[in-house]
Amino acid sequence: MVRAMVVVSITIAAAASGVGNAVGEPVNLMPFPDRLHTGIDSMIPAPDIPRLDSIPARSVVPGASRELQELREAIMPSPSGDPFFDVWPRGLEQRRPGDILRSRDVASVASEVLEVQVGYARQIKFATRDAKDRPLFATATLFVPPTKWKGPGARPVMVNNPPIVALGTRCTTGYTLAHGKTDDTNNTDLRPPTTQDSLAKGYAVIVPDHTGARMAYAEPYVAAHVVLDSIRAAENFDPRNFAKGPVAMLGYSGGAIATNATAKLASSYAPDVADRFVGAAIGGVPADYRALAGAMNANLATGVFHSAILGIARERPELLPLANNVAQWLATIDFFKNLCTGKMGYMGFSFVPTQVLSNVPDPYQSPVAEEIFDITSMKDMPAAMPVFIYHGAQEWWIPASQARALHAEQCRLGVNSTYREYPGEHMITVFTAFEDAMGWIEQRLTGNVPQSGCGG
Repeated sequence: MVRAMVVVSITIAAAASGVGNAVGEPVNLMPFPDRLHTGIDSMIPAPDIPRLDSIPARSVVPGASRELQELREAIMPSPSGDPFFDVWPRGLEQRRPGDILRSRDVASVASEVLEVQVGYARQIKFATRDAKDRPLFATATLFVPPTKWKGPGARPVMVNNPPIVALGTRCTTGYTLAHGKTDDTNNTDLRPPTTQDSLAKGYAVIVPDHTGARMAYAEPYVAAHVVLDSIRAAENFDPRNFAKGPVAMLGYSGGAIATNATAKLASSYAPDVADRFVGAAIGGVPADYRALAGAMNANLATGVFHSAILGIARERPELLPLANNVAQWLATIDFFKNLCTGKMGYMGFSFVPTQVLSNVPDPYQSPVAEEIFDITSMKDMPAAMPVFIYHGAQEWWIPASQARALHAEQCRLGVNSTYREYPGEHMITVFTAFEDAMGWIEQRLTGNVPQSGCGG
């Protein structure tokens, strides 16, 4: 009954919103009338947020009100049922980034899911830092091929950052590799065959669950920290296979958020790891969240876009006071806060604009939004390694202009950058560009320095 009431109310509000007085560009980012957001909260009561005797470690916000911290806990993902992913370790604040907290063998399931033979497949749980540089844990799966490395030097390391476009703890690549395919499995966990092809080439492979313990989908800083600390943890776990060889990484879409952020933060966050990187392939990258808002708000992409807002809010709770009662209802309902990729896409059929979910008429021009747009843009941060940026020429939700701008920025900052466009939109380009992206990575891991595409 509550869900039905919320959906009906949103639909009525969206239809009645009309056109605001301010002129904005694009149209779907215009402010809504003042009476709309006050009217929604008068019609829809606030959800019943559980009152807690103590705030769980994952939801503590130093200096914030108890109400805000309880709301933060209410929007966190439900447990997966697997303590390896669910249990927040005690004494985490005493551990260094990259410290191993637990490990386990997942070879029997992972090799069957990937349809390849492995020397071993181990999942590691390790210490890292969140978007505010506070203690966090994360998980990753490590693979070593069944054959000895026959190339020159030490065995190369490939970091595969899958597009974890999800909010639920059962939606990660790590969960799939430990438990097998489910109805929630994202096909891009397994295809294109980044992990499989890398193992066939003799590389050791790291597959980080880069959304972190809070499932902070689309938050770039926590993603970069997780990726960099997964490399540190792999070095600690198996120095022979992971601590000596050159490192490269590839990520597309949600995985490109992690790969781009890692490339930009490597030198400042993990200089010990940055020196080992030889290249990063970044495909279909959402690099400018303000541009994404214009491309994705109030259309078929709105379910994915709003999920990204919720993912970022889990790491940056200063966004939560902008949520009206309807938004709080949706963010705290199990179905919505645990969305995986497939069902997330269906939410686009609602066409609900963000303005209907905010308690201010112009959320995109609010100081908090401006700050988040600025932080997540990671503007003027040079990558610590050569980059191969690729994009679909016919993209409409993640415009190619973002990737072109990223390439131009990196060139201006003196980075060895290559940019290529491929025919197709988002879900086609991930496959049509794959062979080129992997070929570029192979050249880097064999010691060849790329010719810069920056011109001049």
